[in-house]
Amino acid sequence: MRPLATEAVNPASTAIDSLDARGIVGVMVAEDGRVAGAVAREAEAIARAVEVIAARLRAGGRLVYLGAGTSGRLGVLDASECPPTFSTPPEMVVGLIAGGPTALTRAIEGAEDRPELAVADLDGIGFGPGDVLVGIATSGRTPYVIGGIEHARRCGAFTIGVACSPDSALAAAAELAIVPLVGPEVIAGSTRLKAGTATKLVLNMLSTGAMILLGKTYGNLMVDLRATNSKLLDRSRRIAARLTGLDDAAATALLTRHDGELKTAIVAARRGVSTTEARRLLAAAGGQLRGAIGAEPVPQPTAASPDLVIGVDGGGSGCRAVVGRVAAGELTVLGRGSGGPANPRAIGGQAAATSIRAAVAEAFAAAGVQPAPAARACLGLAGAGRPEDAAAVAAALADVAASVAVVTDADLLLGDAAPGEMVALIAGTGSIAVARAADGTLDRAGGWGAVFGDEGSGWWVGREALAAVTAAADGRGRNTTLTARLLSRYGVDRPGLLAAALSGPALPRDRVAAAAIDVVAAAAAGDVVAVRILDAAATELAALVLAVERRRPVAAAPWSLRLAGGLLVHSPSLADAVTARLRQEGRPPARVEVVEDAALEAARMARRAMVPRRDG
Repeated sequence: MRPLATEAVNPASTAIDSLDARGIVGVMVAEDGRVAGAVAREAEAIARAVEVIAARLRAGGRLVYLGAGTSGRLGVLDASECPPTFSTPPEMVVGLIAGGPTALTRAIEGAEDRPELAVADLDGIGFGPGDVLVGIATSGRTPYVIGGIEHARRCGAFTIGVACSPDSALAAAAELAIVPLVGPEVIAGSTRLKAGTATKLVLNMLSTGAMILLGKTYGNLMVDLRATNSKLLDRSRRIAARLTGLDDAAATALLTRHDGELKTAIVAARRGVSTTEARRLLAAAGGQLRGAIGAEPVPQPTAASPDLVIGVDGGGSGCRAVVGRVAAGELTVLGRGSGGPANPRAIGGQAAATSIRAAVAEAFAAAGVQPAPAARACLGLAGAGRPEDAAAVAAALADVAASVAVVTDADLLLGDAAPGEMVALIAGTGSIAVARAADGTLDRAGGWGAVFGDEGSGWWVGREALAAVTAAADGRGRNTTLTARLLSRYGVDRPGLLAAALSGPALPRDRVAAAAIDVVAAAAAGDVVAVRILDAAATELAALVLAVERRRPVAAAPWSLRLAGGLLVHSPSLADAVTARLRQEGRPPARVEVVEDAALEAARMARRAMVPRRDG
């Protein structure tokens, strides 16, 4: 029997027993950070599953989870949370676990190895062709789960397999497979860790996505909840007040008049109709509140907070946001947040705006401040050089601030530097060097993209690392510790599976760029191959700087160098190597600064637009 990916040894935690508590937590945090990306790579399969589940539920079918151990407990947990969250009947979403309810708190030895028990459990709930069965087994080969999937297919039901191992028997048995490859666990074989986290995320998306399609939310508000306790009663009141414009007392009275039915109360108030008519309108709209009250958006606060500013730094791998308050001309950071990729040229303006909105929301949450439009927002984005790209992002985020400025990430670094006095080098997912020309426009080198450019970037370093690993596997390259590191990162157990793990219509730039972290770590540990890759990256990045520095309006004048981007910020040795190359070429900068928080630079730029400049 082939070794399981979930049983592999993680090279990042082989000495975890020698670490103190903070070191242990650090290793676990780093490993858990890989889970979201693994789930994101299954987005298409998850979306297809959500569509099928919603269609079956709408037709009167059920969603049934089936699993053993941790997988079974997660299924039961997700099922049990649907009634209070979405006001669903208990029989609509069901969780079955090998060994029955006792197995929720105590391991039942041998239950997971008996496929006939799954058949009996499914028959016991009257499982039929209109239902959906989600079989959960991180190993992908649990007999109880596979037996249940095979029985469900014989019944004519739709089957979905959730596993964390590639090429599994479960994936082959189910009609639709969702396989987030999270890599080896911090404790070998303990799939309650990353695999359990990935499974929980997937199940969240399956049930929540289906309920959204069934009309259980309005915007992101939980409008079909069942108010069974004081917390939920208070939530119902707040949602009713928000969506009707009533004060708290009036919203409470509204809910009472309409038997506590939140959606019915909102429709009655918004349309000016009786309880009976509100229920009829909801039924005619298929339970969709938006359809029953019209397509107008969820009301949002409109008055901008005159003292708030937002700064965003966005690139190909992610974005970061800062929410700050300006008082007496001084900027105080209130909170920070992060989001997904935000390069509009790479993913489109709307997708970039979605990532930015999530980062801003997280920054407000961290600040403990009620989200409200800021006076000004400055967004410094890679790929925002074309006016149409910048305009698309600004339009999509017009509600975030009274004034939204979208600039390039280079603009953030150069600030109001005079022509020729500063060169900015950015090496994150991509790479570019920029300076201000004599006429005030930006002079650049690099930034041509991953197809035939981005030399020295995280993408370029990651690609070189992958090439080195495959060369070593072929026997045409030197052995390197990068092999173990990259296999762990991409959740596979041999180099031959790397291509499949990175499959798609094009190599995913952010996933390839993520491997640069492993190159930096391997180089610090003395790996010769990794050292050579970073040396070559330093040469390429220095060449970008030299290309624009030699075109400065006053070639002999002193100049400063600002370095930014995830690769340079997280690899001081690479930044030092770039500076050393410039000295070797006889073009040393008078001053070198590493900009670790470009989002803060964006917030400062927003502040400067509000008040006369006193400092940076």
